[in-house]
This record gives sequence, structure tokens and C-alpha cells, in this order.
Amino acid sequence: MQNKKNNWNKPKTQRTSGGNKPPRKGNEPFGGLPIKFSFSYLLVTLLMVSLFNYLLFRTDNTLVPYSTFKQKVTSGEIKRVEIDLNYYTGYADAKALEPSSPVPASAKPGAVYKTVPVSDPQFTALLDEKGIVYAASPREGNALLSFALNWILPFGLMFFVWRFVMKRVQGGGNSNVLAFGQNKATIVAEGDIKTRFGDVAGVDEAKTELVEVVDFLKNPTKYTDIGGKIPKGVLLVGPPGTGKTLLARAVAGEANVPFFRMSGAEFVEMFVGVGAARVRDLFRQAREKAPCIVFIDELDALGKSRTNGVMGGNDEREQTLNQLLVEMDGFDATSGLIILAATNRPDVLDPALLRPGRFDRQVLVDRPDMPGREAILRIHAKAIKMDESVDLSKVARSTPGFVGADLANIVNEAALLAVRAGRKKVNQGDFDAAIEKVIAGLEKKTKVINLKEKRVIAFHETGHAITAALTPGSDPVKKVSIVPRGYGALGYTLQMPIEDRYVVSEEELLSQIDVLLGGRAAEQIVFGSISTGAANDITRATDIARRMIVDFGMSERFRHVALTKKGQAFGSAPAPEPFMMREYSEDTQKYVDEEIARIIAARYDGVVALLSSRRALIDRIANRLLEKEVIDEAEFSALIAEGGAPESGASVGNLAEGGASISEIAAGDPSSSAGNPSDVKAGDAASREAVVGGAP
Repeated sequence: MQNKKNNWNKPKTQRTSGGNKPPRKGNEPFGGLPIKFSFSYLLVTLLMVSLFNYLLFRTDNTLVPYSTFKQKVTSGEIKRVEIDLNYYTGYADAKALEPSSPVPASAKPGAVYKTVPVSDPQFTALLDEKGIVYAASPREGNALLSFALNWILPFGLMFFVWRFVMKRVQGGGNSNVLAFGQNKATIVAEGDIKTRFGDVAGVDEAKTELVEVVDFLKNPTKYTDIGGKIPKGVLLVGPPGTGKTLLARAVAGEANVPFFRMSGAEFVEMFVGVGAARVRDLFRQAREKAPCIVFIDELDALGKSRTNGVMGGNDEREQTLNQLLVEMDGFDATSGLIILAATNRPDVLDPALLRPGRFDRQVLVDRPDMPGREAILRIHAKAIKMDESVDLSKVARSTPGFVGADLANIVNEAALLAVRAGRKKVNQGDFDAAIEKVIAGLEKKTKVINLKEKRVIAFHETGHAITAALTPGSDPVKKVSIVPRGYGALGYTLQMPIEDRYVVSEEELLSQIDVLLGGRAAEQIVFGSISTGAANDITRATDIARRMIVDFGMSERFRHVALTKKGQAFGSAPAPEPFMMREYSEDTQKYVDEEIARIIAARYDGVVALLSSRRALIDRIANRLLEKEVIDEAEFSALIAEGGAPESGASVGNLAEGGASISEIAAGDPSSSAGNPSDVKAGDAASREAVVGGAP
């Protein structure tokens, strides 16, 4: 085993792509010379060829008429004549002839006259009569040069241009036009990866699972001596942005081994068989550099289930997947070749890919909890200058449901906001503003809204906020604003849960519907009419009511019955409805529609009754909102306290119709505040054309 271990200590390889060739930049197909294709190169080439032809074959200005040439021969002025296919050249001296060359006659010593021959049978007799030395010029040299210039050079230039253009089309200097099957994996040499486990936070359980992989690559004899085998493949599963790729780089960095990085989409091309050839080439190179790590990102692009589609046996993706399955079965678990893959859609992967022996271990990389978010923030905050008053634990509490990528974006946005404000350090307010910017979008303070619409928006958002404050089980209101943000949000009510939530009761779902309907209810109470500002609110309320009936079994008729098998996609978003297919009858669909309408109507009536009993409070908060445009959590709590505690039995929860049992919902439900970073109650008045009704 010691010899096996020593064989793994190979010299460090250099970073390359698509094989063992030296690295080249995208625009450097000629050994590192930066060359970019443009029409200027073609123009320069044409000019050079034209100049070459001009210098080599330029017209001789010494031509004389044939009659004059013949007179010179008769007078004895011409002593020697060279005869070729195109010209007669006369010289004043009679020295020995020299082999002809492509040099113009005017450049030859002794050349005096030159003429174009005509059909004159008596000309040679005249030369003999005058004793002129004459001979025909040999043509061998000219024929060879003419063939080279007229055939070899043009075709050579054409081939050069064609090869260069094909290289550019196929991805720069790293591609070979005759080697489509070479993989496009980026090979990073050991020591080049600086990422370590200390750079990853919030996924402690996932890091623990991967420690064994690192230990095996460092100390393989500890496992092979006892007969143990490291998992051939490790599948990292989690929502987007949770750090799956970062974990894979950390594993390679800790183990100090070569790292092959490739996306699943890079295996699939328009040519059938190319993907399978790239898989074979990838594993061949990986075996040569073992021990190493092969990381395939977005595995779902390559490994989709073969039983769900209509693809045939000759489909390119299916052939590529079959080759991957064969290769993963074909290497020894003790060879030091480990496959890491990442996906956020494990539900669409082929079962053969997930069985033991291929991806033996599946590691869940979930959204971080509050301590995990704080640890992630501390890692990213090392790169910025922060004020001593910044409390990252408060930022972590304000970002439930955020993943590592979101938190990194918040830290960067806070730094940019500090620079924009002319400060040298980031303070707590910058983090709060960054959170709101990420959640609700960019603030549009310069957007002009007429006073009538502004009053409607203010009372609309006041209705959301008061309903949230007086409804049991609702998340506390952190901010109310009528400053437009993002796309189509003319105002928003920001709610933040006080802790991470993983299950939601039936009453809490109904409370969310109440808060969503609070804006339209306030409009009806104050103005006597409704507007299009609640379009997004009623859409979300309807979705919650539908999921309660169809997915969660919270209806009277179908209590504890799921009417669909679509379930939920990994992460937070529900799976889409099957196309052109319904899993229940028309009668059931009719009941679902009627029950949704009944629930929404009952909750809306309860919200109207609640807000009607707090009309003075609505006016006070709305007028303050019109005056200041933004009300924070402390001021809003003080206004609610001034309005008095809610009367017994006046809450919306007591007005709900239906069963009273509590039903728990699986973690990550999108209708829960725990499944979203925050609950932004936006006016969504982008399509508002007119507001009917007058001031209260």
C-alpha cells in the first residue's frame, strides 16, 4: 500500500482545459500570441499578395514594336536573342546564355530591347544570316514557381483562414476542429485552489459528511487496510446559492489534489455521440491524474430521468447519460477518483444515477439557520470596513430564508451604499437599507405620483399593516412605506418573522390570507370602491387557499386528502401543474373553485369588520404615512398602542369559517413566511389606470 500511496505524489499539473495541452487564452491560438480575427487581417493579406505580384510580375516598359526589334537585328545592334513563349529579348553583348529567371528583363544586365513575337517563319533565317546567337529559354524553373504561386499559395491561405475561423467558432484556441469528443473540463492543479473549509459556513453537517472524503484522499491506507471503500460519488443537493460549488472547491483545496470542473450542459452537443465521447475522455484524464476530484455542476442538465420523457434510445442526452453510468461503474473505489456533483433538482434525476455504487452519498446543503447566517456574514464582512456599532446577529435575524449568495450580496450592497453616502465605514443603517433593496428592489424617490393615487396607496398599505398587527399568528411589521420600489410596487409593508419557521398551521395560513386582503378592505372602507392595486395580493391569497385545499387537505369535503401528486419541487417553489392534465374530476375542480371563493369571501368579510372597528387608527396611520412616507417598526408599534388593544372577539381569526383543527405543513412551504426571506406586501399598482371614489 505504501507504493500505491507514493504513486499518487505526482508533480503538480498546470491549469489547462480540454486535455493535457498547455493553457491558452481564448484569443491566443498561435502559441500565446494575442490574435483576434477581423477584416483588417484579410485586407492586409490581400495587400501583401498584390505587392508581391507587382514586384515579381510587373510589366516591363522596355517593349518595342516587332518591326523595330527586327531592324535592330538587321543593323547588328542586337548580338544575342533569348526566345521564350511570350517574349523575344535582345542583348547588346554575345556572352553565354544564363538560365532564365522570373526577374524582369529590364533588370537583367545587357538587356536592350524586348518585343512580343509574331508569326514570322523568316525570323530565324535572319538570325542565322546575321550570325546572331539565339536560343530558347528553359521553362522548368518558371513552371515550378508558377505552380507554387498559382495553386499551393492560394489553397494554403484558404486552409489557414478556414482553420482559424473554425477554431474561433468552436471556442477559441483551446479547440481542435477535428476533435469534437475532447471534454471541456477545466483542470485546476493541486495547490491552485485556495478555498478551505474555513471559508464555508452555515452548512456544518454537510462539511462533516465531506471530511471523510478529504481524509481518504490524504490518508487512503487508513481505509484500505481495513477493507473500507470511500463513496465513489457524492451528490450535493440544495437550493440555489447555498454553497454547493464552494463546498466542492473546499474539498479539493483541503485534499490538495487536482480538480476537474465541468458543467452538465457542456456534455450535450448537437452532434450525436459527442457527449459520450467527452465523458470517456474526462474519465480517462481523471484516471491519469488520480487521486483527483471530478466536479460536475448542474447534474440535472445531463442526468434527467429517462422514464419521464419521450426521448428514444438514440437521443444524445440519453447516450451521454448511459456512458456516464458505465464510467462510474468502471473505476475502482480505491483508485482515488471521486465524483462530486451538485444539483438543485434531485427529483428529476435518473434512479440509476442515484443508486449505491454510483452516487453512494447524498449530502443536503440546506438554507442556513440564524447562527449559520451570522457565521456566513462574518466571513464576507472580513473584506469590508465596518463600524464598531454593527451587529451582525441583528442582520442575521432580519434575513430568514436567505442563502449564502444572498448574504454575500447584502454585504456588498451595504458597502456600496456606504460609499455612495460618502462614508469610510459601513454602519448598521447600510445593512438595513441593503436588506430592503434586495427584498423589495431599488427605491424610486423621484417617481411622481399624483395626490389622489398617493392617498389610495397610503390607506392600502395601512390596511395591510393594521391587519398584520391585530391578527394572531401574523409576523410583526417592520416597516411601512409608500415610496415606490422595484417593478410595479408603489408601496410595501415589510414583515419579518422573529425566528426561523419550518411548519405552519392552518390558522397561520388563514392569517396570511387576512393580511393580503387587508389592503383592498381598507380601500373599500375609506373610499367606497376598490382599485387594481391589490392585483398581486389577491393572486397570492388565492394561491394559498388553493394549496390548502389541493395539497394540504384542509377543506371540509376533502379533509386530510391530497388531490394532486405533483407535490413540491426542491427548495421553496411548488412544482408546476402537469401540462394538459388534471389529477381529479370536473366535479372536484368545481368544488375547489367554489371553496376557494368561499374562503376568500369569508376572510375578506372578517378583515372588513376588523378594520371598520379601527377606522380612527387607519386615518391616523395613513395620514402619518402621507406626511413621512416611511414608518419604522418602533413608530408603528407606538401608533398601534395609542389606538388601544384589540377588542375581545374582534380579531379576524374568530371570524374564520371551516374546521378548527391544526394541520402542519412541510418545511419550506412557499406560502409560509419561513420559506421566503420576507413577506413584502406590495401595492403592485403598475397597471393602475384610475382610482374610483373620493377622499374619506
